[in-house]
Amino acid sequence: MEPAPRTILHVDLDAFFASVEQRDDPELRGKPVLVGGSTARGVVAAASYEARVYGVRSAMPMAEALRRCPQAVVVRHHMSRYAEASRGFFGILDDFSPEVESLSLDEAFLDVTGTERLLGDAVTIARSIKARVRDEIGLVASVGVAPSKFVAKIASDIDKPDGLRVVRPDDVLGFIHPLPVSRLWGVGAVTREKLAALGLRTIGDVARYPEAVLRRRLGDGPGAHLAALSRGVDARPVQARGAPVSIGHEETFEVDVNRREDLAAVLMGQADRVGARLRHAGLRAHTVQLKIKYADFRLVTRRRTLNDATVDSTVIGRCAVSLLDELAVDGGHGKRHRVRLCGVSVTGLEPRDAPRQLTMDEPARRRGEHLGDVLDEIHARFGDGLVRRAMHVPPDDDD
Repeated sequence: MEPAPRTILHVDLDAFFASVEQRDDPELRGKPVLVGGSTARGVVAAASYEARVYGVRSAMPMAEALRRCPQAVVVRHHMSRYAEASRGFFGILDDFSPEVESLSLDEAFLDVTGTERLLGDAVTIARSIKARVRDEIGLVASVGVAPSKFVAKIASDIDKPDGLRVVRPDDVLGFIHPLPVSRLWGVGAVTREKLAALGLRTIGDVARYPEAVLRRRLGDGPGAHLAALSRGVDARPVQARGAPVSIGHEETFEVDVNRREDLAAVLMGQADRVGARLRHAGLRAHTVQLKIKYADFRLVTRRRTLNDATVDSTVIGRCAVSLLDELAVDGGHGKRHRVRLCGVSVTGLEPRDAPRQLTMDEPARRRGEHLGDVLDEIHARFGDGLVRRAMHVPPDDDD
């Protein structure tokens, strides 16, 4: 006996980072907005829909985005605002299903199978989610409804922005078969070229192609995977989200940096962001990792496990700077030691309130963590830039 079809929703906040910036700054509304860092070397973290009409997309080099859309307004990211909006978003989703699988800060799957008597049919649930997202956090969500995760994700994207597409079980093949093969999960540029060499350009083409040949050409695993998806078969369940496995922050410099003091200041600022995100998530970290990319694109990482898990930004930052001192960063040793990117991340995460062994420096640990909590409250009320470390404040011109 065939199992009853599931009802899966994929909910995605439209142009998330850019939409938060436009929500919080009325002067940005209706304008092409790019969220990112350096205009010379940074990449676009998010682009508003006003910018996307010029062909700008996420992960595009910022310089290329500005060539395509020179009138765009570039804003730096505000992770605390995005994290706050994300918490509100997932709080809404949790009201509609206990089965919520987080894909990122701004998108998730929900399994609402069998909730009709309590919450209404899937369309009613989707409309309710969209309305609450708009009313409670001031953002716009697109929703796809389908019997599988694969189809639901395509459905949420097909009518963006502010979309709602329902694909019923009997309509799945008619919906996906005309779409390009790039819509299949796992098809990147290389696989797309291999499929094109076989004359396969749509999902329907893949569905009609002999699976045995597809396996020989692509490998057993990838061939079977694409063949199943092309027939609308995707039995993966929605898996309730767990805690993140890492939290980090990195940035690419507009001009290469080779002074240890400059890099140390940047790392301490990044540690502040990481510590704030740990506290927002109710977590603490056991391991600190440093990431350095040199001017010649050589990438190195260093990590260290702390004696005691922490949420203290200062502890994280000092550890990162200590790791930096193990690397060669000195302009006197040549260009290859100049740095174009650096980042701090933490792993080995656990709940902040998990039992822990007390240490001899317990008062200092408590003071450091309490200071972080106080700074979080100040930033939440008055903005991220009100209080900064003294080493982050540029000197006065007269100094």
